[in-house]
Amino acid sequence: MSKPISLPRRAMIALTMGAGASAAFPLPALAITKRSATKLVERVVADINRIIDSGLSEDAMLQDFEQVFADYADVETIARYALGVEARSASDAQLKAFTAAFRKYMSTKYGKRFREFIGGRVEVQEARAVKNFYEVTAMAYLQGMAPFEVTFLVSDRSGEEKFFNMFIEGLNMLLSERTEIGAMLDQRRGDLDLTIQDLQNLN
Repeated sequence: MSKPISLPRRAMIALTMGAGASAAFPLPALAITKRSATKLVERVVADINRIIDSGLSEDAMLQDFEQVFADYADVETIARYALGVEARSASDAQLKAFTAAFRKYMSTKYGKRFREFIGGRVEVQEARAVKNFYEVTAMAYLQGMAPFEVTFLVSDRSGEEKFFNMFIEGLNMLLSERTEIGAMLDQRRGDLDLTIQDLQNLN
């Protein structure tokens, strides 16, 4: 994906929102528990470990990673956050098309990142309540590299327990994707249909 030399307005807004990005998600009182949030991430991690140990081709692995995001990530919330203010004026059809294209794009992007974990493993470490969600930390052990954290933020805001943000080596998925999608929109003069089309083509 080409990147502008200077950050556009939407990217600057995203980067000034803070590292956690949790304030964008006003949540009801906790209904999930530390145990259930941990169990969710344990299932995510088990699937990631299964995929990276499978010996499948890259295309097959990426298809499996897309299913992981479909099963465990609050893709609709993540997609709306990435779209920013444009989500308010988008039609239902546009939101549906964008969410589908975004899920494919996201699973491919982060699936390739997780594919780098081949030969290593991911282990769930601990969970703690933060405001109205849980932060569940895992540790990635890769060959020839120092261990690093992979953190999932889990809530039941969507009606199901899902993770709505993820950090890999400190990289904030929500803010990163809001910046990326905002740059795409700016490059296309705010044309959402064209952005959706180009996002589909990236896949």
